[in-house]
Amino acid sequence: MQLTGLHVYPVKSMYRLSPDTAVVQPWGLAGDRRWMLADVTGRFVSQREDPALGQIRAGLLPDGVLTLTAPDGSRIEVPSPAVAAGDPLADVEVWGTRFRAAEAAKEAHQWIAEHLGDYRLVHLDDPHARPVDPEYGEPDDTVSMADGFPLLLTTTASLDRLNELIAAEDPDGHETLPMERFRPNVVVGGAEPWAEDTWRRIRIGSVTFKVVKPCGRCVITTTDQETGERRGKEPLRTLARHHRLLRKAAFGQNLIPERPAGVEGDALGTLRLGDDVEVLEGGAHWPADGR
Repeated sequence: MQLTGLHVYPVKSMYRLSPDTAVVQPWGLAGDRRWMLADVTGRFVSQREDPALGQIRAGLLPDGVLTLTAPDGSRIEVPSPAVAAGDPLADVEVWGTRFRAAEAAKEAHQWIAEHLGDYRLVHLDDPHARPVDPEYGEPDDTVSMADGFPLLLTTTASLDRLNELIAAEDPDGHETLPMERFRPNVVVGGAEPWAEDTWRRIRIGSVTFKVVKPCGRCVITTTDQETGERRGKEPLRTLARHHRLLRKAAFGQNLIPERPAGVEGDALGTLRLGDDVEVLEGGAHWPADGR
C-alpha cells in the first residue's frame, strides 16, 4: 500500500492544499486547521451551515501569514495573531469543547463579513489547548481545530466500493463521487475495500499512528467542493444503508500520531506522496447499529 494523497486545510471547512510532503505534528499535519471561523457565540462555523466557506481558497506563506482568496479574486493576507504579541483571545467552541484562540485583526473580520457573514477569524495559538475525546485518546493527546482527531485517513478502494454501491442503488442518476467530498488528510491506495476499518496501528513512511475511531459523516459530504453546491442525498444515503459504524454512516478512520523514540519537539516526521503504508496491528471491531 502507498500514500497517494496528502491534504491540509489551513482554515477549518475552507478549500484544501494538496502538497507533496507534510510534516506530522502531535495535533495534526503542520498548518492543518489552525484557523477557523466562529459565530457570535464562539461556536465554530463550517460548511454544514454555510457551504460558501469551501469556496474560499486559503494559503500559507513561509512566514506563517494566512492568505484568503474569494471567488471574485479579492485577496487578503492575515498575520498569525499570538498571545505573546498582545493579540486578544476569544472563547470558542468545537463540538462541545471550549478553549481560547487568538483573534485576527479587525481588517480580516471585515473581509470575512464582506464575503461570508458575521464571523470572527481565530487562530489556535496554543496547539495544546484542545484535548481529543478521552474515550479514544491519552490524556496528553491534543488536536487542532479539526472536528475531533489529528488526522483523517481514507482509502481509494473504499471510495471505489462506495461508488459501486451508489451506482447499484441508482444506476440512472449516479454521480461518481471524488475523494475531496470526504476532506481527508491522508489517502491510501492499494488496500482492500473497507480494510481500514480493521486497522489499529499503521506506519506511513517513518511515522506511526493509532487508528482510533471511524469517521461519522455529515452533510458536507453531499457538497461539491469545487462549486459549493449541495448535490443531493449521496453518499449519506448509501453509507447509512451499507456502512454504519458506531451508529453512524461512516467513511474513513481517525488517526493519532505516535511520538517516535528519541524525537523531541513538534515535528514527529514527514509524510511524502508514495510513502509505503504498513499495518502494524489489526483486529479493530467497530460495532454496527444496536450492537
